[in-house]
Amino acid sequence: MPRGSSPKRERQYEHIKESVLRRGEKESRAEEIAARTVNKERARAGESKTASRTSLQDISSSRRGGLRSHTGAGGRTKEQLYAEAKRRNIKGRSTMSKAQLEKALGSANAVPGDLQIKRLSGRRARPRPTTRARRRCRPRGPSALAGPR
Repeated sequence: MPRGSSPKRERQYEHIKESVLRRGEKESRAEEIAARTVNKERARAGESKTASRTSLQDISSSRRGGLRSHTGAGGRTKEQLYAEAKRRNIKGRSTMSKAQLEKALGSANAVPGDLQIKRLSGRRARPRPTTRARRRCRPRGPSALAGPR
């Protein structure tokens, strides 16, 4: 620990170091992570003479760890995937399983522009314009029947 650190920061350092060691990291890596975390917290609290801009403006280490700790091993939940599919207006989302939602969202990310991949009962996938793109190309109303001006 740096000179002038408080007993609280020393306890924090030891706690973080032990936690990192329990995760299976090497001793040197555990010391580095603990020192960086404690130094950032000291900078945020105004306990150090110098501080980097990111130490002061970024979210705290404990908040970042808290945000990461709740993600779990399974990735996003079905509800989160469904909400994303709803936001992207993916058809048939209400009957899809979690795996199907993940696949649909993944394929929607991979295709550029207004094209989506549509699988037609075992046939090869082909690009198909989305509803919005079809509407842009389709003439509408009586003015479309009148012909060009």
